[in-house]
Amino acid sequence: MKGLLYTHMGRRDEGIELVKKGIRLDLTSHICWHVYGLIQKGEKDYEGALKSYTQALKFDKENLNLLNDAANLQTQLRQFEGLQETRELILQLRPNARKNWISLAVAYHLNGKLSNAKKVLENYVRIVKNVPDYDSEHSEVVLYYVRVLEELGELGDALLMLDSNAKSRVIVDRTAVMETRARLLSKLDNTIEAEEAWRQLIERNSECYDYYRELLKLKGISLDAVTDENRDTILETLQELSDLHTRATAPRRIALAVSTGANFKDRAHNYLLNGIRRGLPSLFADVKSLYSDSTKQQAIEEIIEELKSTFAPPPASDATNGDTSSDTEPPTTYLWTLYFLAQHHSHLHRYSLASSVLDIAIAHTPTLPELHACKGRLLKRAGDLVGAVRCIEEARRLDRQDRFLNTKSAKYHQRAGLLDEAQAILGLFTKKDAATPGADLEDMQSLLYLTEEADAQNRLGRLGLALKKYLAIQKVFDDFNNDQYDFHFYSLRRFTINPYIGLLHWEDALQSQPAYVKSALEAARIYISVYDDPKLASSSSSNRSEAEKKAQKKAKKAALKNQEDSKKTAVANASSVNEDRGIEPPAPKDEDVDGSKALAAPDSLEQAWKLVKPLMTQTNDRMDVYIGVYDVSVRRQKYLQALKALLSARLLDPGDPELHLRIVDFKQRVSSLAQPLAQPLDSVISSALSTLIPADLALDTFNSQYLQRHSTSATAALAAAQVLHRLKAPREEVESTVFGILAPETVVDIKSASKALQFLADIGSSRKDEFRSKCDERFELSTVFKTPEELARLRSEALAESQGDAVEDKAKQEVP
Repeated sequence: MKGLLYTHMGRRDEGIELVKKGIRLDLTSHICWHVYGLIQKGEKDYEGALKSYTQALKFDKENLNLLNDAANLQTQLRQFEGLQETRELILQLRPNARKNWISLAVAYHLNGKLSNAKKVLENYVRIVKNVPDYDSEHSEVVLYYVRVLEELGELGDALLMLDSNAKSRVIVDRTAVMETRARLLSKLDNTIEAEEAWRQLIERNSECYDYYRELLKLKGISLDAVTDENRDTILETLQELSDLHTRATAPRRIALAVSTGANFKDRAHNYLLNGIRRGLPSLFADVKSLYSDSTKQQAIEEIIEELKSTFAPPPASDATNGDTSSDTEPPTTYLWTLYFLAQHHSHLHRYSLASSVLDIAIAHTPTLPELHACKGRLLKRAGDLVGAVRCIEEARRLDRQDRFLNTKSAKYHQRAGLLDEAQAILGLFTKKDAATPGADLEDMQSLLYLTEEADAQNRLGRLGLALKKYLAIQKVFDDFNNDQYDFHFYSLRRFTINPYIGLLHWEDALQSQPAYVKSALEAARIYISVYDDPKLASSSSSNRSEAEKKAQKKAKKAALKNQEDSKKTAVANASSVNEDRGIEPPAPKDEDVDGSKALAAPDSLEQAWKLVKPLMTQTNDRMDVYIGVYDVSVRRQKYLQALKALLSARLLDPGDPELHLRIVDFKQRVSSLAQPLAQPLDSVISSALSTLIPADLALDTFNSQYLQRHSTSATAALAAAQVLHRLKAPREEVESTVFGILAPETVVDIKSASKALQFLADIGSSRKDEFRSKCDERFELSTVFKTPEELARLRSEALAESQGDAVEDKAKQEVP
């Protein structure tokens, strides 16, 4: 107990040592094990805490506090068999507590024993009496009971229970009642009542696409499989619903996806005209999914061009002569038509045309922020990141209170490599007492900021800082995982069972979130780069500018000041003996401000493996995950694991360029081993490798065949060139293959061309500047292929403008 008190007083090391000493003195003391488990739980060591609780329960089997904490830990660790046993024991000890019945039902449910969960809920409903009307807790229990019956397939009983409890005012969530009832009726093939139920839901919320989908399913129609036979039926139903709910856009938007030909053009004309007249900035984002059909794409272009001609203001001479043909429409109709048309051309990579349309729109109404933001987005796509910064800054000047524009501007500054300016912009809306705006955003777990900052540092070659931010993203997801612990108790106590089970399912798929996967793979790539070239660990910090080094020193000073302040506070509070500082350990001090220590980790491959290993079970449909697993495994000399990753990647896309590179790499590595692999591993790998590349096929032949099959792909041509370099082909052949990317028939984008330019630089090609010049001519709006001197000039001009804006922002903030 003294150790527990010391821990709460902040004397953590002394407290833990005392608790361990207590355990050594009496291994049969449930109190000692309980206290040790509490400390481990505070440190997020859930497995260790559960072991301590298990030991404590051996000597005090009916301690409810121990049992409840153990149950929460078992749920956190997804040990559902043990959870079921613990919950059964708790109910036996305290059957008069409602929470214990529900907790046992949930334990059975999570363990896959729905029949047992049903029996528990049956007994619970029978025992509970005198429930008041509109009791939200009992309402949630009944909805959960209905869910269990539905998952068991007892649809009739589920519907009967739902209806009886809805009529007796037991269930208070009317939307949940209506949705569940409609779903049950559909599964019971009660078409008439189900249709009426879905129509009632549409009347309640006419913008929910799922309601329309379910209503059409009753007619045997799936919106994912529209045919000529059922198209008219779908359109008639949607038209009927549109007439009933005249303000709803969902039925008219679904009809656009279903209709074809002249019918589509008429509907699209009305839909687009209505949106343009209302001034909807999101109209293009709403309809751009229709562009997967080239016929619909062309029809939309014709409609918008027609509207542009119709609403265009007359020439000055016609206006003088009294031509007022467009006076029936407000000027904003023409403006939003131009806005849509510019987005249309930008989406189709017609950047010059889109830019000219936006220039007309800006000349028409120069004070609309959306126009400048759209031009910034256009220039970003076209490869002019500095120009994009200027445009988004112009949009931000027009509305300095708009946090969206502020965030977008900071994001564009980060992508252009203007990181200090991005921090200054972010500082307009972050805490003023934070060490830096970035530190505040990291504390707020802003994944957008962390991802963009990490990517920017990575592009600038500052691997340490990039790695630090990628690992910070991983920590955010670790916090998400730890945060669920409190809900194991709270949700069951408050009887919010259905949302709680949804939370558990979401947490189970946490490591498949895009931000998690991206940060894990990028961090692993950095570790691999340092493993392949240890010099990168020392050269990473040298890529920082003088301004950034000064900012880094300032951040270190701020961190030291914070540490000194906390020490002073600790001394000031030392006399306050009774102050409770909690069971959780204090946040660790950041002793690796620039990420150099993490970058120089001696076990970089093992660190990379820790990052990619969880992805193997969470994501099985991403090529980059399998490539990442291969890159780590083959360097760890886990050849079977590496081969398995290649075989899995081949099932996704046998022609992927990165996969082609790895197949050649694996063949070379296995063939050049000093000693053959042990049996039966050698024969297994040889047999499986032959499915990727025939044993009697030379690598240069394999590479040339691959290039012939993908002759119009820029990424495939680059992969073939990289293989040629790996095979020590003549430099001229490698360069010729790279220059094939710029052939007229090859589909190439800025990203692929940039990678090709970087490859030429890496191999020391004398034709690097020639390739840069040709890319600069091909991508006329892009600044990516400018010379370093030109890029420095453009950045300095943008920097001068940003500094002027910063002074203006500061002046406005200081105005009382």
